[in-house]
Amino acid sequence: MAEQDKTLRDIPVGETATVRRLVGEGAVKRRIMDMGITKGTDVYVRKVAPLGDPIEVTVRGFELSLRKDEAQNVLVV
Repeated sequence: MAEQDKTLRDIPVGETATVRRLVGEGAVKRRIMDMGITKGTDVYVRKVAPLGDPIEVTVRGFELSLRKDEAQNVLVV
């Protein structure tokens, strides 16, 4: 996977990444944007559930949980 294809799902616990863009369509993309995850936003990965799903992140001072398939739609740098 190239650096430009790195997703939020690939970020290790304790790291921060900046959202480059969102992929996906319709309700999934809208839900992610409604949670405050938009282009240029910093996202801190707080923890991952024992079985890997969901991922807990901090965005704009709020703690959110994302499913792995949702996190796959968030491209980061």
